[in-house]
Amino acid sequence: MAMSIAHRVTGSALYVGTLLLAWWLIAVASGPTAYATFQMVAGSWIGRLVLFGYTWALVHHMIGGIRHLVWDTVHGLEPGERDWWARATLFGSVALTILLWLLAYFITGGLRS
Repeated sequence: MAMSIAHRVTGSALYVGTLLLAWWLIAVASGPTAYATFQMVAGSWIGRLVLFGYTWALVHHMIGGIRHLVWDTVHGLEPGERDWWARATLFGSVALTILLWLLAYFITGGLRS
């Protein structure tokens, strides 16, 4: 039940996160001043925390969707299997989010102030 609620919450959070994506695209199209403003907000500690949360919501929602896809094939529906999927969704989403951020960190050359 908790994972079902989390799946719905992350889906709702993705709507809000899409506003961030739209802001970024509008800032890119609007010129250097607008983009600098976006970078200032997104580069702050609170902005990075929000982006990290958005990344986690995206990954968690994706893995939850995979879980539902497997369930649609009538597999993984036993109580023990459902519990395994719930833990895999939670821990997998956290691990993949951290991995994505570490990859981005190393690919972009680390934190820039």
